[in-house]
Amino acid sequence: MSEFNNFFKSAFSVDNVIFGFDEGDLKILLIKRGADPFSGMWALPGDLVYPNEDLNTAASRVLEELTGISDVYLEQVQTFGAVNRHPLGRVITVAYYSLININKYMVTAASFAQKAKWHSISTVKALAFDHNQILSACFDLLKQRVRTRPLGFELLPLKFTLTALQHLYEAILETELDKRNFRKKILSMNLLIDLEEAQEGVAHRPAKLYKFDSDRYEKLVKDGFSFELKESKKKMLLENS
Repeated sequence: MSEFNNFFKSAFSVDNVIFGFDEGDLKILLIKRGADPFSGMWALPGDLVYPNEDLNTAASRVLEELTGISDVYLEQVQTFGAVNRHPLGRVITVAYYSLININKYMVTAASFAQKAKWHSISTVKALAFDHNQILSACFDLLKQRVRTRPLGFELLPLKFTLTALQHLYEAILETELDKRNFRKKILSMNLLIDLEEAQEGVAHRPAKLYKFDSDRYEKLVKDGFSFELKESKKKMLLENS
């Protein structure tokens, strides 16, 4: 059995990529590490898996221990196993991602997390370990999925405007979309219910409020769809000038 000893010297970890949406801005939940390696650096909420623990249980445990967030659906995305990705030894990590409504959860840093904070994804700089690579992979997946399944149910409040929904898609796709085309497409899917209500307490003309049809939403999540969108004419003109 001695020839197999080297195969049992690797550790496993889990890293959680938690996306949220707030006032037109796509955000990612990060922790500031208070332990080596990479003490003082921002990182994804992640840690080692216990020997007697399965991966899904570990992902939920680690997220709650470091950020206080619990009871969220975590989906396994990809495994990262570069030999030298962890400075203390061979650690293979499994990335999970989730989409949550920021306003429904209170973030509380604990364990070796000095801080736990939402960051605009556009401002994220160098992260610990290979966490920039992990974040990029999960963000790419999100961009693919926004075109094939509805995502707003997890990220938007119960009642929202078409403008807020468009801003969500623009934040994920990192582009400005044509307003008329977007509204025509989204309304043709029969995904939204017109609440026959309008915004209150706004300085501009109040916009109509909608909510998702939960049955239709679940069907589209299961069956998928093709949701190709046009960029705004203004953006295309700027790029071609």
